[in-house]
Amino acid sequence: MTARGLLPLLMWLAACAPPPPEVPQRRVVETGPVPPMKSFGAAAAAPPQRSNAAMAQDFLDLNFRLESGRRVERLTRFEQPVTVTMTGAVPPSAQPDLALLLERFRREAGIDIRALPRGPGAITIEFLPRARLQALVPDAACYVVPRVSSFAEYRGVRRSPRVDWTTLEVRERVAVFIPSDTAPQEVRDCLHEELAQALGPLNDLYRLSDSVYNDDNFHAVLTGFDMLMLRVHYDRDLQDGMTQPEVASRLPAILARLNPGGERPGPAVPDATPRAWIEAIETALGPRRAYGERRRAAVAAVALARAEGWDDARLAFSLFALGRLTLADDPGLSVAALTEAGRIYRRLPGGAIHAAHIDMQMAAYALSGGDAAAAITLADRAMPVATAAENAALLASLMMIKAQALDQQGRGAAAAALRLDSLGWARYGFGGDDAVQARLYDIAILTRAPGGG
Repeated sequence: MTARGLLPLLMWLAACAPPPPEVPQRRVVETGPVPPMKSFGAAAAAPPQRSNAAMAQDFLDLNFRLESGRRVERLTRFEQPVTVTMTGAVPPSAQPDLALLLERFRREAGIDIRALPRGPGAITIEFLPRARLQALVPDAACYVVPRVSSFAEYRGVRRSPRVDWTTLEVRERVAVFIPSDTAPQEVRDCLHEELAQALGPLNDLYRLSDSVYNDDNFHAVLTGFDMLMLRVHYDRDLQDGMTQPEVASRLPAILARLNPGGERPGPAVPDATPRAWIEAIETALGPRRAYGERRRAAVAAVALARAEGWDDARLAFSLFALGRLTLADDPGLSVAALTEAGRIYRRLPGGAIHAAHIDMQMAAYALSGGDAAAAITLADRAMPVATAAENAALLASLMMIKAQALDQQGRGAAAAALRLDSLGWARYGFGGDDAVQARLYDIAILTRAPGGG
């Protein structure tokens, strides 16, 4: 999880939109006065749903491997208490979102952690323009680095062993770098993902459907599983420097004590994910690749997943990638792939938010085809899930799609009220007024598609 951004927070709607209008400019969608930004308050995640035996293997795979596949020889963590500071051009939303997150770390993960008004802290969160961050790590929305406390310090040592996670013996200083010029939701999501990695596990696993420790980026905030992994990481029966066999020997008793509800039989832990599949997925979702190459990679990912005999989050994600890519030019294939992906996600722990993203795609497609009733049904099913997952970008988009469908049905007053209500969430999910208007416009033009209203 050193770099977010393989998949954006919200799936593109452009796949189901018609060609742009003749006049090459974006037109404002009239909404009246824009309401203030909305945000989510204090919340606690639902407890993990899988067996302790499965989660013990997850803990080992998350902590003793990096995303590249390199081994990590020893467990490392901070000596508590942990202090956190923010520097740079700190966005206004960052302070309250950080306070909510630190409270969750204390309450749900048992970590003694607090914010300092000024540095130095054990963890320094520095905000910089996105262009400066991506000049060093082009595909990263945000990232975390050990043994430094500033971006300037990182620039000087970024190619040295000093910032190699595998050389750590104890965590003393870590820096998190987040763009200052992005939407409040992305700032919050970066805080959740990168602080979780700064404190605990270093790896991401595509097989996890109930975790932010997964490069599919469906989960926007830390889940009950994630908080359990962090609680285990800082448990009294583990120490810095322990090897994988030493940790493995203590995990059953730790998990039984911390999560007694997980003491039950469960499905076997899936096999390791082959590098060929990971590369196919990264190509399929890579923004710098040509469409034909991305589509071939998505087809290959589905084929590899089926050849492995998977029926888990990895097959579902392969199908999702294929469905999203082909919605414009092969809607039959796309709908079949998205439908199968949704079927899989709905039976996986934590998979409801993945299914809600698929419902949004399908609702947009229904709207473009003039099926307002189907669009409303799909949006109604997904909106409570988006709210529970604290995904304002997804929630706002679903509300906008439903409002457009209500307009198609001639229910203008209800459409206007819902569209206006969506704007507060959109300001949190997408950022400034220009970004909000862009999302409104993208959804409004769906009804101009052939067969639309």
